[in-house]
Amino acid sequence: MTSLPKNNQSKTGKTGQPQGNQLFPVFLKLNQLHTVLIGAGNIGLEKLAAILQNSPEAKVTVIALTIIPEVYALAVEFEAVSIVQKSFTDTDLDEADIVVAATNNPELNDFIRQSARSRRLLVNIADKPDLCDFYLGSIVQKGDLKIAISTNGKSPTIAKRLKEVLKEALPDELDTTLQQMSRLRDTLGGDFAGKVKTLNEITSVLVSDRVTKDDNNSD
Repeated sequence: MTSLPKNNQSKTGKTGQPQGNQLFPVFLKLNQLHTVLIGAGNIGLEKLAAILQNSPEAKVTVIALTIIPEVYALAVEFEAVSIVQKSFTDTDLDEADIVVAATNNPELNDFIRQSARSRRLLVNIADKPDLCDFYLGSIVQKGDLKIAISTNGKSPTIAKRLKEVLKEALPDELDTTLQQMSRLRDTLGGDFAGKVKTLNEITSVLVSDRVTKDDNNSD
């Protein structure tokens, strides 16, 4: 049986509880999944905008009794988004893959969470990190390059600031380099290990240039 590398083992504190961010980052193909968003007020609008900004073809069903005009306006721009004006019921999750609750009703949020859990669905409860199975992180995007930032639910404000820093620091031309590397990879012969070695040698300039600049800027 293969054992885990030692440097991948979890660190524990004096209480025996894991320390640091234990979240596992993933990138979901929301265009192939069905997201059900409950709530269509300002928080619901924020969640819907975050989803569509990153996945414009995401299939989203918005369920709410009261819907602000901005949600309707946003939904019109994306054909895979549908709005159902009604009170939430347990059966609304029958065809769901991902659930996002964005209501200001704690009892309703708890009911949504229980309904999702009974179906083994991942659920995000807005502004309630302890009740979430996943978070909607801050995203930095340069074309096909996408970087997600997580503070383990501790401080969305810090995540937002880091997003601004990375967005400014990463050049837009980086996506051009990414496309060129993709085309180069397709032309390489040999086995997988050989391709990886060649690509690593080419991209090492990205690290060495950075190290040289840092050395030149230091006293």
